[in-house]
Amino acid sequence: MTSVHILNGPNLNLLGTRRPEVYGTTTLAAVEDLCHEEAARLGLDVVFRQSNHEGRLIDWIHEAGARVKAGEVIGAVFNPGAYTHTSIALHDAIEGTELPVIEVHISNVHRREAFRHHSYISPVARGTIVGLGVDGYRLAIDALHRMSLA
Repeated sequence: MTSVHILNGPNLNLLGTRRPEVYGTTTLAAVEDLCHEEAARLGLDVVFRQSNHEGRLIDWIHEAGARVKAGEVIGAVFNPGAYTHTSIALHDAIEGTELPVIEVHISNVHRREAFRHHSYISPVARGTIVGLGVDGYRLAIDALHRMSLA
């Protein structure tokens, strides 16, 4: 079965406890359940991962990109966390693999500190969803699915 990769960057393992006034009280495990439900509705499998290490995220992007070319993966929903604002390496990995990516942010980064307004990921993403809470993951899976059918 075709799958969608859900990649989560640093500190997202703290969802539900870290700054609930910004990120809500939903845990990463609950986000994973939400992603599995949405993917199943669309006939997709899910590979759900989180890492606090940039290199591991890059390896996963390379893996997903290769699997897209093999017709096994439709793309990735990617919440890069703080790496959004710092990682040229993640930008280059997405660009180099041509992995279809929907960038997701739980909070509206544009209403927050100025340093959060710039994304190195957005220029290589197919789309960006910000500020819609964890529902952004569901919307991103649906968007990738629709793009894969076009």
